[in-house]
Amino acid sequence: MICILLVAGHGTVLEAQIKNDDTGLYSHLTGIPKALLPGIGGKKILDFWWEMVKMRQLFTEVYLVTNADKYKHYERWATANDFPVENVVNDGSTTLEDRLGAVADLELAIRSRKLQDDIIVIAGDMLCADQNFDIAQVIRFFRSEQPGELIIYYELEESEKSSSRGIVEVCQDTHRITRFLEKPQEGLTGSRLASVVFYCIRRDTLSYLSDFLRMQPQATDRSFGRFWEWLINEKQLDVFGMKLPTGFQLIGQVGLSDYTKWLTHYSTKQQDNPAKPITYRSFARVGLMGNPSDGFNGKTIAMSISNFWAEVTLVESQTLVLVPHPLNDPTEFGSLQDLFCISRKEGYLGGLRLLQATCKKFYQFCSKQGIALTKQNFTLKYDTNIPRQVGLAGSSAIVSATLKCLMKFYNITDNDLPKPIRANFILNVETDELFITAGLQDRVVQVYEGLVYMDFSKKLMEEQGYGNYVSMDMIGLPLFWLAYLSDPSDSGRIHSNIRQRWLSGELLVVEAMKTFAELTDEARTALQDKDWRRLAQLMDQNFELRRSVYTDDCLGPGNLRMVQLARQFGSAVKLPGSGGGRGGSVSG
Repeated sequence: MICILLVAGHGTVLEAQIKNDDTGLYSHLTGIPKALLPGIGGKKILDFWWEMVKMRQLFTEVYLVTNADKYKHYERWATANDFPVENVVNDGSTTLEDRLGAVADLELAIRSRKLQDDIIVIAGDMLCADQNFDIAQVIRFFRSEQPGELIIYYELEESEKSSSRGIVEVCQDTHRITRFLEKPQEGLTGSRLASVVFYCIRRDTLSYLSDFLRMQPQATDRSFGRFWEWLINEKQLDVFGMKLPTGFQLIGQVGLSDYTKWLTHYSTKQQDNPAKPITYRSFARVGLMGNPSDGFNGKTIAMSISNFWAEVTLVESQTLVLVPHPLNDPTEFGSLQDLFCISRKEGYLGGLRLLQATCKKFYQFCSKQGIALTKQNFTLKYDTNIPRQVGLAGSSAIVSATLKCLMKFYNITDNDLPKPIRANFILNVETDELFITAGLQDRVVQVYEGLVYMDFSKKLMEEQGYGNYVSMDMIGLPLFWLAYLSDPSDSGRIHSNIRQRWLSGELLVVEAMKTFAELTDEARTALQDKDWRRLAQLMDQNFELRRSVYTDDCLGPGNLRMVQLARQFGSAVKLPGSGGGRGGSVSG
């Protein structure tokens, strides 16, 4: 692959304002090409891009296209920065009036150097808010996608107007750019995704450059925005998009005030980010109605409980570090008997594997979804007070809190990873990576928080990949009591062979799952009507139905004893999870 850096623009506005500035603050910048002006951290804007692309394992050659007016500046820069001087291409223009246009400059480099390879083209006079993104990830995405070109885009900040940029509309499922609009008028599109001069173009598509130029004799029409409008909207070629979670600002024809504003803005963001640790909590949850039908295309109502939580803290660091928890990830034991007792009671693995699996799955997800992450490292540590192996979703709480930290650190928004998809992601971390038996209910309520109604019908799951999730009002709820065993058995055994029986179509199990869903809808109505007596009756029915399809041995004698005790004191009772944790009673 070949990289071409474009720096042939004539920055007449910025150059004139620097020259005429009365303050004297910018006199030392007089006559300097805009790509060689100071960028983030004091180094030249072009220095950043050269450092980014001067990797032989990625690019066979790197070319720089400039104009005749500034050629000597770039020739001297090339000599000082170990850039091959013979790869500096002069387009021959000396003024803004006789410029060739950006597309023509690219075509000139390809034609004059007889280039026959895939091309990545970048504007060398473009400020970047975060200078740690991984260009190798961009190239991997370009090569792994369906055959097509690749456009880099980012989400506009609130202060930026879409009418000042090239805007792309992107299909979330395929990452294909469905429409490109060059500086659209307000209201023409709802998209806030801005294209930047950062493109990957296949060798087979390079011939379109000359076709486009023959139709555009005027340099003003030879911009990349017009080229992509023609290629995507008219020619309907396959062009894909990849998001970089950072901001870009092309210096281009901006004035001195805009240049200094964006330089200050981006520099401030750089200084602010590393200093602040990121901490998030996710809470335990109880299934109020319908479980365990969440894994069987059923319906459930669940709520998060703030008494128990998992907390994850992320701090930027030189290397990526996952910190073991002193209690939950023991590596030293007092004796073999000590190891035996801890392993018997708490299992073999704590939360460290959950952190690692979440990080792995997060990188995989972003790469597949066309989101290029920065090359920043971090240290992750966690704490939790959720009782282990009692069915209160302690594992998924750690995964959920970790995901929140990663999203914040890498500036991944709800648009990139919507809440329903986030719940799927958390489940996949546990089921695909760690082979934990689990359903969606826990993950949904930990993402949405509060009291949530969930419909996992087969039709919904097949059509959209997730269920219908509705947050419900918690104001005025009666008191709920939670009881759990201090020495529970393995929470996974509660599922027994129910899934196999359900898949094989056993009528008792299939009908039970349908009834769980019906009870959930009735409970939703009871909650909305604040009919607590009816809710209590439904909770009792939920338990008895569950007991009809699970053996008492599977449910566990300790859990059955808790149910018996609750009923002795006049409470309705059901099992709120799929593990050893049981209880939750409403007075009937």
